[in-house]
Amino acid sequence: MEKPSGLREFLGELKKSDSISGYHCIPSREPQFVDFPSSLDPRLKQVLDERGINKLYSHQGQAFELARNGRNVAIVTPTASGKSLCYNLPVLSRILENPEARALYLYPTKALTYDQLNDLMQWADALGTHKETGVYSYDGDTPQDARAAVRSRGKIVLSNPDMLHKGILPHHTKWTRLFENLEFIVLDELHTYRGVFGSHVANLFRRLARICEFYGSKPQFICTSATIANPRELAEKLTGRPFELICENGAGESEKHVFFYNPPVVNRQLGIRRSYVHEAQHIGSAFLKRNISTIVFANSRLITEILVRYLKDSLETGPVPDDIVVGYRGGYLPNERRQIERGLRDGRIRGVVATNALELGIDIGSLDVSVLAGYPGTIASTWQRMGRAGRRSGMSVAVLVASSTPLDQFIVNHPEYFLGQPPEMGLINPENIHILISHLQCATFELPFGSGESFGGHDVSEILEFLRERGFIHRAGNKWHWTSDSYPADSISLRSISSDNFVVVETTGDSCIIGEVDYTSAFSTLHEKAIYLHQGRQYYVHQLDIPERRAYVKQVDSDYFTDAITYTKVKILEVTETAAEHNYGEVHVAHQVVGFKKLKFFTMENVGSGDLNLPAQEMHTTSYWVTIPREVFELLPFSPGERLNGLHGLAYALAHLSCVFLMCDHRDLGSAVDTGVETATFHPTIFIYDNFPGGIGLSRPLYEIRDQVFAATRRLIRSCGCDDGCPSCVGPTMKAKEVALAIIDSLNHA
Repeated sequence: MEKPSGLREFLGELKKSDSISGYHCIPSREPQFVDFPSSLDPRLKQVLDERGINKLYSHQGQAFELARNGRNVAIVTPTASGKSLCYNLPVLSRILENPEARALYLYPTKALTYDQLNDLMQWADALGTHKETGVYSYDGDTPQDARAAVRSRGKIVLSNPDMLHKGILPHHTKWTRLFENLEFIVLDELHTYRGVFGSHVANLFRRLARICEFYGSKPQFICTSATIANPRELAEKLTGRPFELICENGAGESEKHVFFYNPPVVNRQLGIRRSYVHEAQHIGSAFLKRNISTIVFANSRLITEILVRYLKDSLETGPVPDDIVVGYRGGYLPNERRQIERGLRDGRIRGVVATNALELGIDIGSLDVSVLAGYPGTIASTWQRMGRAGRRSGMSVAVLVASSTPLDQFIVNHPEYFLGQPPEMGLINPENIHILISHLQCATFELPFGSGESFGGHDVSEILEFLRERGFIHRAGNKWHWTSDSYPADSISLRSISSDNFVVVETTGDSCIIGEVDYTSAFSTLHEKAIYLHQGRQYYVHQLDIPERRAYVKQVDSDYFTDAITYTKVKILEVTETAAEHNYGEVHVAHQVVGFKKLKFFTMENVGSGDLNLPAQEMHTTSYWVTIPREVFELLPFSPGERLNGLHGLAYALAHLSCVFLMCDHRDLGSAVDTGVETATFHPTIFIYDNFPGGIGLSRPLYEIRDQVFAATRRLIRSCGCDDGCPSCVGPTMKAKEVALAIIDSLNHA
């Protein structure tokens, strides 16, 4: 029987699958238009007319009017709703009126910067005003001999927070024309500025505000964002300014079919389901074999590369060539990423497997289907990924393929929860002491601090005194001056614990750099004897040079990949709050990669292992923890091994369910178990901590809602169909299910 080739016909087959746990159709919606504002420059109207645009979407018109009236504006509408016009029109209009006006555009990634640079260059071409509009990008790839031209002639400067931090603010005296005339700051993808990154950027804007005030400018902000729960609050906390919010989308929306797919159970007693990676590959290849353009999202670089390999193998004997499928993730070199983006736009590449690197608004043309290999961790990210399909086509499909984790199983078995809940909040903590100290060093380097001068509205005299005692600054009269020989911004990363990336050097033939890996991930992916995956190819790591931040690899044809084994140790530093067995406070966390497993492609069979002795990565953070009194724990009617299995199983379930109630990304929380034998409490303890140095404000509310989380965890474990424990509840360890429930009962969470 011939299989249907069209997208709509294939939907009928998909709906019949027993693995579909939920289905939702989002109907198409007609756009809402408004006339061009009367104050819009006639030259801009002409260009819009030439592009076939004779009206604006309602949110674009509203944004223009608010920006023209000097308001700070946050625009929150879906992917492909024309958000770039919301800031380009008021900025271009102002520069055409006043040639001295300047604007700074900030994007979270270089890919987005280049995407928008091309768009603005097309505007300049159409207007015939390249000199008048002065559009330039400024980032780490800008040649040294071109930087002076950008500083002197740039009227719209496109950059990123990292370059503002290291390359612009510390050298503000070279940017006098920009800062004296800065009227607009555009912040794209507002929702990405959360956690550590957002907390750093909030302090970065405090530094920017000091410099603007020094040069006599007070720019207004225009922010754009995907849907989050608190866009106005996040924008105001990031910038320290009041905002007007636009959240009514005037753009039309195409019909979207959303499927929740739970891989079938292959062993009911053990609760083992078919691999979600295999199922995502099967669904993705089914679409690709019908020549339906598809993006598959994975939650890690490793799974991305595994899926590229699986998809290429599945297409080898099919009607379409396997080279229409590529991977896209952080760590690829810029030229490779640009080629992939062009291939997607012009249709040469029909399938792509990506991490969240393609979750943002880079123009990748028209895709029909989005397959999510595992729940991304947040409702906001899930809708972002689903929104990457159907950007230009009339109908699109999104399939969420659940993994076996409790979080994924909760979502796929309660699709109504996902569909009915608002997206998560963007949480930041600009007062994180580690981050604040870092940026006060940078701020003092840039401009002396006056006595009594606040930073973000806060008295920072104690921190300045601390920096003086450490020899970084000194006081002369009523000002604090930077005196250290160091250049503080150079050693401070906005995005991670360490600013150092490792480069991956292929030594097969002529040595060449094939990729980059961030410091934190390098120990688990580039340790010696690891298999490093890149575009579906395998490379054997034969040397990791930690001091030089280089990993040396050679290409091999391996039938296995490696998975790191990590050990986490938590030490309690201070108990801030306590209620019976429940506590909140400060802890020291040490992560160490201690070994690795060799897992066969396709079968996931463990075919070997190895020991490692790599440096521990340490941080001071905040945590919630629950302690089970040893006398209670040892009275549970199970063997010592079974009790430990249950303790680890309960921690596994609690950590996943905590993310649901906190509405945070699962990567924002870490968890660990202390058996009480070695350190900490002398009682078995489960820690759930903020996975950021200094904490980011998650474990405190978790301490407050602990009863709800324990009750939901108990329901999840009881309702799971396995006998003893499985990946969907407490993990696949014998008796863990029964013991975990007994521990909860012992804590009186009935």
